[in-house]
Amino acid sequence: PGSAGFLGQHLVKRLQSFGAEVFVPRQRDYNLTTLDACLRCVLEHPCDILFHAAAYYGGIGINQTQPATLYYSNLVMGANLMEAARLADVKKFVAIGTACSYPGYLEGHLKEDDLWAGPCHASVVNYGLTKKMMAVQAQAYKRQYGLDSIHLILTNLYGPGDSYNPDRSHVVAALVRKWVEAEQAKAPSVEVWGTGKPIREFIYVEDCADAIMLAAELYNDTAMPLNIGTGIGTSIRELTETVHEVSGYKGKIVWDADKPDGAAKKVLDVTRMKQVLDGWS
Repeated sequence: PGSAGFLGQHLVKRLQSFGAEVFVPRQRDYNLTTLDACLRCVLEHPCDILFHAAAYYGGIGINQTQPATLYYSNLVMGANLMEAARLADVKKFVAIGTACSYPGYLEGHLKEDDLWAGPCHASVVNYGLTKKMMAVQAQAYKRQYGLDSIHLILTNLYGPGDSYNPDRSHVVAALVRKWVEAEQAKAPSVEVWGTGKPIREFIYVEDCADAIMLAAELYNDTAMPLNIGTGIGTSIRELTETVHEVSGYKGKIVWDADKPDGAAKKVLDVTRMKQVLDGWS
């Protein structure tokens, strides 16, 4: 599930390059917010490994305007797919989580042991908490049903195939779109939300897909999530100025400090990832 999305399409390419038979469920055929559709999907297309990369997501804006939709759709998709996986005797469930699940007010790099050290940041709680619940469900299903699963916590993605829809895009794609449109319109300035101070981490989507493939093969600890990232922090201001520079746009950057910044710093500790994935980075 989610294999037709930004990350999913790269996962599919890698699986197919390894000779795997891959099925990509589409929303028009399988409404994954219902258990019936999830179970029908895995029974009609039996699999050894189920990658759950489906998500309804967006930036801070969509977290403000559609909190209930974010919460409900992501919560029930995860719960229903894992239930369907155990009913259909799937051998391994690979859950794709998010750095938004981490406590929003921790300082320093985020370690897997910190996942339950506090609440999610208020700006992303409706999305981050639903992915966090998959980690709880995984442990419960391992104890009661013996379902093998892993929970991978991803940082921000960028690269080919990203969505440029302003309501759904990741921050890199959102900034690229702003600058392209400003250049086309010959606008005198581009407005960016917040102060630019927050620090975020970014990983190229194809590199992330490679890491997920390795984790699916090498990692088997249901009880402990695994971070997937670079461990390198970049400020939103630095990212914005880089996009500004490479675009060739001659206008000004205007920061709207009345808009929310989100968490001050969100960078993953990738020590365990490098150990588990045999030095991959």
